[in-house]
Amino acid sequence: MKKIAIIGLGYVGLPLAVEFGKLRPVLGFDINAKRIAELDSGHDHTLECAPEQLKEAVQLTYSSQLEDLKSCQIFIVTVPTPVDMANRPDMTPLIKASQTVGQVLKKGDIVIYESTVYPGATEEVCVPVIEKVSGLKFNTDFYCGYSPERIVPGDKVNVLTTIRKITSGSTPEVADEVDGLYNSIVKAGTWRASSIKVAEAAKVIENSQRDLNIAFVNELSVIFERIGIDTLEVLEAAGSKWNFLPFRPGMVGGHCIGVDPYYLTHKAEELGYHPQVILAGRRINDNMARYAARNLIKRMLQNGINVAESTIGVMGITFKENCPDIRNSKVADLVKELQQWGATVVVADPWAEAEEVKQEYGIELGIIDAAHRVDSLVVAVGHHEYRDMQLAHLRCLCRSDKPVLADIKSLYNRHGAAAAGFTVFRF
Repeated sequence: MKKIAIIGLGYVGLPLAVEFGKLRPVLGFDINAKRIAELDSGHDHTLECAPEQLKEAVQLTYSSQLEDLKSCQIFIVTVPTPVDMANRPDMTPLIKASQTVGQVLKKGDIVIYESTVYPGATEEVCVPVIEKVSGLKFNTDFYCGYSPERIVPGDKVNVLTTIRKITSGSTPEVADEVDGLYNSIVKAGTWRASSIKVAEAAKVIENSQRDLNIAFVNELSVIFERIGIDTLEVLEAAGSKWNFLPFRPGMVGGHCIGVDPYYLTHKAEELGYHPQVILAGRRINDNMARYAARNLIKRMLQNGINVAESTIGVMGITFKENCPDIRNSKVADLVKELQQWGATVVVADPWAEAEEVKQEYGIELGIIDAAHRVDSLVVAVGHHEYRDMQLAHLRCLCRSDKPVLADIKSLYNRHGAAAAGFTVFRF
């Protein structure tokens, strides 16, 4: 049985390594020695895999040493694919991972990519790197596959084994082998794409479609706010029709939805086509943090609160609820916007790691409680700790006479919040 190497042990790579490690020899590889030590101790700070799950992967070992990769025959690359400050694809992690694989690749080996990319990236960017470093020839000496990740951080229902997996290979025979490989762990089965490019395109449009749907309801929320009606009430009324899609407005962050569309538009522009709908959706969603901040400030001023001398509490910094993932969090953009108005901003989050938040965004996590009260509140993330919080308790966290509550995730009854003494804003 061929030994598998998983390159990159983050939110995507670790669950994959664990599932394969229950059935066959697997090497989990990561250049972060601290991460390897953490996993060797039986702990996963991302909370994607519980200690008992790590123990079940009896054939899984971990390493940060290049030499250890030489014992493997299948390499699965699960590194991040971010964008730079100009929203252009940053292929650096993918290129470095390909260089790493190229140094240990042998004849007959297979390299499978799971990282989200634009159609053509595997064969146009990654393969040439592997060929150059290894000295081997593509589809003669080594082969490739593409099977896009569909991990949902923090979701304990829709997990790796219960989400149907797209597979593909650089030759029909390799496509069969890749498909069989994933079928051995994915209970929901697989969907074999006709080519690597088709598989790449399928992944990138999944999140682009969701991005556009969220952009639509975000734009509706801007319109309805001006009309003076509540967006959630409108969406719930429209949702009484069986085929109305239940999307909700919000700040779109994370490593997928807020990033992947830029990979598709990058490729389109390379080919001479300037996408209009996709980029329009991105502009709307990227602006929602500023929109939320300015609506909060406007209501504070209307309530007679001196913004420059105020303290605003922001509850939640992770990009989604009930997980510690802070990648591309739009809450950080909201904080910066509030600070530009001169307000002191205190950010609290029971899920985020303080050191990681400080390193990534320069924000020091603080405390918001009855002993550390604020003038207004932003509940930015729907952690269960916040969902379960009573409005009376929220009100006790505020010291001003007329605090504003920006309920970004619409967690609370707006009439109840008003009765508790809040001026309420929500998307």
